[in-house]
Amino acid sequence: MRFRLFLFLVTALVPVAGAQAQAQTCDATFSKKGNPVTGLKFTAMNSVAELSTRDAINQLRGIVVARGYDVLALEPEAGDMLLEMPQAANQRSFPIVAKATSAGTVTTVQLRANLRAGVSTNSDAVKAELCGMLTALTGGAAGETAAQQGQRATASAAPTVMNAQMLADRLSKERDGNVNEIPLRYKDRAFLLEGMVSSVIRDGDSYSVIFDILPWEKKAVHLPGESQFKTDIVCRLAPGQSVYALTLKPRTKVTLTGTYQEYRELPLPSTMWLSNCTPSK
Repeated sequence: MRFRLFLFLVTALVPVAGAQAQAQTCDATFSKKGNPVTGLKFTAMNSVAELSTRDAINQLRGIVVARGYDVLALEPEAGDMLLEMPQAANQRSFPIVAKATSAGTVTTVQLRANLRAGVSTNSDAVKAELCGMLTALTGGAAGETAAQQGQRATASAAPTVMNAQMLADRLSKERDGNVNEIPLRYKDRAFLLEGMVSSVIRDGDSYSVIFDILPWEKKAVHLPGESQFKTDIVCRLAPGQSVYALTLKPRTKVTLTGTYQEYRELPLPSTMWLSNCTPSK
């Protein structure tokens, strides 16, 4: 009799425990590890009923794209996604790993942000950002619809405004890290670049502007961790820009808007090509 009573109590407690786990708020799951010297690590999670692993990842893709993140890798069936906050003048990029796991009809999505050594940030701001993404997930029919929209979501961010030398230096450093991430990171990214003309080349009826990029060995100051590789930036001008192209001379200062087309690691120097470039008004 006592054994049967024990089994009844255990069976009765299982769904209660599951409901408590599902009801746990995202803020309560947030954790911080490490320190700015070795690298901070943040995690947060959220559980959603009536949501599959695949739909959770596709839905999350739409959420992060709308927030300006770059999606570097996506495996919806496996429940995996790698995203990255783009680097800005006052902000270093950092990767976030998303992992979705399902138990029955409930899917739990965890976000793990790994900041680089030497970077500090406000923990409350990170918590608000991670949980803001996670709590936007929804289940049921609405979740299926959101997942379909997430698959088709495209970035609509304004062009990244940079100096051509700064972009070249960043690409060289990223080449030292993981060159395979570069095409994923910059796919469809628009840039507004300012710099000096090195030369203008003609290919059939089209022209390309090659920015003047200073190589590492000619720089007066060498920063810690700076790459010694050089990356060239080539801007293919849009149709109708032949007159403009023919007015350009070496060392002419230009400001061009263009969209990432391709990156070539070899032959050296590595080169990023932008397409449909037009002069800024």
